Amino acid sequence: MKTTGVTRKIDELGRIVIPKEIRRNLSIRDGENLEIFIDNDAICLKKHFQIHSFLEIGNKLINLLSSLIDAEIYITDREKVICSSIKSNIINKNINGKLINLIDERESFFSVEAETINFENEKINGYFSIVPIISSIDSLGLVIFNSKRYEDYKLLIKLIAKILADKVDIC
Repeated sequence: MKTTGVTRKIDELGRIVIPKEIRRNLSIRDGENLEIFIDNDAICLKKHFQIHSFLEIGNKLINLLSSLIDAEIYITDREKVICSSIKSNIINKNINGKLINLIDERESFFSVEAETINFENEKINGYFSIVPIISSIDSLGLVIFNSKRYEDYKLLIKLIAKILADKVDIC
């Protein structure tokens, strides 16, 4: 475990403040959930990603869809790609600021011209349909379709995002 040298007092309600510098370094945003673990006499905090709890259904969905449509499919959490129908080297690559903004703003994006999206050092070219996965409590990530030619996948990708979001609400 890495020491930070930072100490904080617990208030009368049992709360502590995680310093801004640590939150920034770990990309912890306001309102995000943290998991609490106990390791002997240590309390450990870890970012909680609800989307990981249904990774299996996400993989099944994209494998089924990729056999039916001519598009690469990616599912992200709030920071990185967690599922991919084709390029396994994309999994665990960080998403860029534009994609993070779509999650934060709960906005969809449908390109009508060929575009390039960067996942760290990997560039993906094509026509993109991107929809946030919005559960009743939060915007959890994205479903991304990438096609080599323009296709209207709006309804299909919205359906996939809704299925994943409903899975979170059930858990």
